[in-house]
Amino acid sequence: MSMFKVFDVSGSAVSAQSQRLNVVASNLANADSVAGPDGQAYKARQVVFQTVLMGTVKPGESAAEGSAGVRVSNISEDQAPGRKIHQPGHPAADAEGYVTFSNVNAVEEMVNMISASRSYQNNIEVMNTAKSLLQKTLQLGQG
Repeated sequence: MSMFKVFDVSGSAVSAQSQRLNVVASNLANADSVAGPDGQAYKARQVVFQTVLMGTVKPGESAAEGSAGVRVSNISEDQAPGRKIHQPGHPAADAEGYVTFSNVNAVEEMVNMISASRSYQNNIEVMNTAKSLLQKTLQLGQG
């Protein structure tokens, strides 16, 4: 694998984790919401990743020898029911006095945020290490 493919692979991961962080931020921002623009409670969204072949496969090289990256293939809504809290005085309460809130679990979203943030940081570190190795290689040629 070429050193330059490392940047492609890590770059795809950084982009995917950035999208994941945006989805987590949206989920956390709507964790206590009652109704969205459609009148329904907000549904938590989850990012689905997909492995993709990066670059082109050279003649005589199988697809398995190429490098693989990642991309966001889908952002799906969690279909779990929302939290129901008894608040009869609330304007969005149903006939029994229950208000349906979003199905966002703030603890799970914080774990997702930490995981995505660490993955993002690790891929940036991989790119910085590859850059440093390439710079040292060039310095060897000068010496």
